[in-house]
Amino acid sequence: MIRVLLVEDDMGLAGNIIDYLELEDMVCDHAANGIAALSFIQKHPFDVVVLDINLPKLDGLSVCEKVRGDGNDTPIIMLTARDQLENKLEGFEKGADDYLVKPFDMPELVARVSVLAHRRSSQVKKLSLGNVSLELGSEVVNVNNTPIKLSPTGYTLLKTLLQQHGKVMSRQRLLDAVWGEDAPESNALKVHLHNLRKSLAQANANIEIKAVPGAGFCAALKTDQTANEGFNDTLPVSENKETD
Repeated sequence: MIRVLLVEDDMGLAGNIIDYLELEDMVCDHAANGIAALSFIQKHPFDVVVLDINLPKLDGLSVCEKVRGDGNDTPIIMLTARDQLENKLEGFEKGADDYLVKPFDMPELVARVSVLAHRRSSQVKKLSLGNVSLELGSEVVNVNNTPIKLSPTGYTLLKTLLQQHGKVMSRQRLLDAVWGEDAPESNALKVHLHNLRKSLAQANANIEIKAVPGAGFCAALKTDQTANEGFNDTLPVSENKETD
């Protein structure tokens, strides 16, 4: 499923775009100004950002420049009423991938979003959340740009959870994703999750592997309270419920 961030201060237009994208089975978050957009982009992974140029607090060109300056390569489509060549060139110079002039047809926006999202999915070589990054194919995990050692199973668990960031994975889906039909006895997942959490905590990662009671597990940024609690080096008690 494609996850889109729409940055648009015209609430009527934003509502129409969101409704249309969601009809196309896309997940859409919305920011109404440039500062809010940067906060969203820094905290959550998106497949595509649809970014208006004329925004309050921080204009779209400045947002685009800041995102690229931070090393974020999420595809960006600029939305604007400016249709002069120099305006488009300025957007591309700031790091935009595409440019759509208002007014536009919704099917065209959907097509452009889909193309950029699918192009990126075939090029992604790294997954990131907070200060944790995982290099695909090499089994290298970095926290604050410093490599940490994980077991092959720990790497696969973390990769699976980062790929599904923003979604809760059930215990069975996690078992299937990591071990397939050769899933081990029930306590193995508990032990590997414990070891993964311990490794992340000892490296001062600002993400956590959360157990969602009755639902499953997800990777998420730590809250201030969680970050201050530190790591409790004890194995969880429950074996049958989603509380590992």
